[in-house]
Amino acid sequence: MTGIIHYGAGNVFSVLNTIERCGEKTCIVSKPRDLLNVDRIILPGVGAFDEGMGYLEKNNLVDALLKEIKKGKILLGICLGMQMFFEKSEEGELKGIGLMKGCVKKFPENKNLCVPHMGWNSIKLVRFSDFTKDIPDESFFYFAHSFYTLPKDKDVIYGVTEYGLEFASIVQSENIIGVQFHPEKSGNYGLTLIKNFLRMS
Repeated sequence: MTGIIHYGAGNVFSVLNTIERCGEKTCIVSKPRDLLNVDRIILPGVGAFDEGMGYLEKNNLVDALLKEIKKGKILLGICLGMQMFFEKSEEGELKGIGLMKGCVKKFPENKNLCVPHMGWNSIKLVRFSDFTKDIPDESFFYFAHSFYTLPKDKDVIYGVTEYGLEFASIVQSENIIGVQFHPEKSGNYGLTLIKNFLRMS
């Protein structure tokens, strides 16, 4: 069973519907005890950094999440969910979960970029794992974000995307995986990633 964390701002039901299309049972997670009976966890993302972290802290989900990860459960963060893996964000004042060292930065306004970054863009795979199996290099995925992650450890970067600058679009550290794009909105390749995730645990 896949547990999908509901922190009040996530695109929970879009992710839930995609997981169930793959034949997997789902559980909406809003309390620590909800994590105990799931096999894997998704932290989805739409919304603001402080709102998301504030909800997780208020409902004691940060410590519960860390405990389940230490047990070996695999975690997938999507968009804001991935950004909350890191230590801090320029979007807010609250600390991130701290699963990965680094910060979240806003796209610069002096690059003549349209911010937020909305729409389809390609990903260059710089490392390969079971998560990216059957995904061709430079495949396109759907993005919707104004901030990007800047990991301190470059070894966690598995995919990068160019949008005025090069940013990490896939990160992975053992059983922790993050994607800056929305696989649930990214057609067949997004569905392939979801299926790969489900097979990894």
